[in-house]
Amino acid sequence: MKKILIIEDDPQFCQMLAHMLAQAGYEVETAANGVAGLELFQQNAPDLVITDIMMPEKDGIDVIVDIKRQGSDIKIIAISGGRRAITPQFNLDSAALIGASQVLAKPFNRQQLLEAVEAALG
Repeated sequence: MKKILIIEDDPQFCQMLAHMLAQAGYEVETAANGVAGLELFQQNAPDLVITDIMMPEKDGIDVIVDIKRQGSDIKIIAISGGRRAITPQFNLDSAALIGASQVLAKPFNRQQLLEAVEAALG
């Protein structure tokens, strides 16, 4: 069973993602911010990381950079809904440039999520 780590600061959205992925047969762990997410990444070696971009404490761009600096070839899906002056596409383009293998703009549906996960795990 493939392990997926979700790093998302919105508790309801995180729970929804975890539920959809668990129903699809994945083992899922969650973290509420980038700091906690990197700790779980170190401890549990997931097969895939799904990270929000805009989060407190450590944002998703920093999470991706930290994972890539470790020399990890783990696949990463970046998700973003943007904020005020920053569009989701800007966040997602930035994430792709630094190593995210898939990007999803919020809101997205279950099918789009599962297609991105399958493509990333390929």
